[in-house]
Amino acid sequence: MRKSNIFYVLGAIILIFMLVDCGGKKDNRKNDQIDLEIQVVQDEVLMNTLTENEVQGGWKLLFDGNTTNGWHKFNKDTIDEGWIVENGCLVALGKGGDIGGDIVTDEEFDNFEIKMEWKISAGGNSGILYRVLEGDYPAVYATGPEYQLIDDIGFPQKLEEWQTTGANYAMHPPKNAKIKPVGEWNSSRILVNDAHVEHWLNGEKVVEYELWSDEWKEEVKNGKWSEYPEYGLAPAGHISLQDHGSKIWFRNIKIREL
Repeated sequence: MRKSNIFYVLGAIILIFMLVDCGGKKDNRKNDQIDLEIQVVQDEVLMNTLTENEVQGGWKLLFDGNTTNGWHKFNKDTIDEGWIVENGCLVALGKGGDIGGDIVTDEEFDNFEIKMEWKISAGGNSGILYRVLEGDYPAVYATGPEYQLIDDIGFPQKLEEWQTTGANYAMHPPKNAKIKPVGEWNSSRILVNDAHVEHWLNGEKVVEYELWSDEWKEEVKNGKWSEYPEYGLAPAGHISLQDHGSKIWFRNIKIREL
């Protein structure tokens, strides 16, 4: 956290406690409200910023908290009304299709580590895709593997294991994944280093695999991606956030190149 942000948080907390001391007797309801106000202050300061350690470690923001700069709609030049910035979050409104649609980073990345926080609407479905190619390809999933994001608990249809949160969608189901319920923030991390890929969910590694291995090729050949000859083959590409017809919120989107 930057020093100015630290002073801001400390100042706000000190001010709140000074007001409490002036009130005389303690009131548990007031204390609960104070805790909430402190958390709000901390969240506002910490959201979409880099700590000094992150800066030194080579991390950078992919979302500045105020604009959609650095992103565009897949195979388009701009973002339309399907995505907005709201309260420091990058939000897919769930319109999907021609109105919303998936977005991708302006930059391409080969080897990287990316992390972000997200929360999804009830029954929602979305994803984070990587090494996505644009051009003649019909959709982001035609080339990019997907870290699945979904409401595991409230989704209206039965989910296969490879469809649940943290999965390499339609390829590798997650192990020991613990998703937080709708309305709460989850944290996701993806590591892509040459052929090696890891998916992390709320601090736990849930998927690990090797691109282009014999096992991976067999999964592609016998699975959903057999009709997409370029699936997962690109050594570099865009990061994509999916609009799958559900409202989803993203914040603290950070990446470092390896």
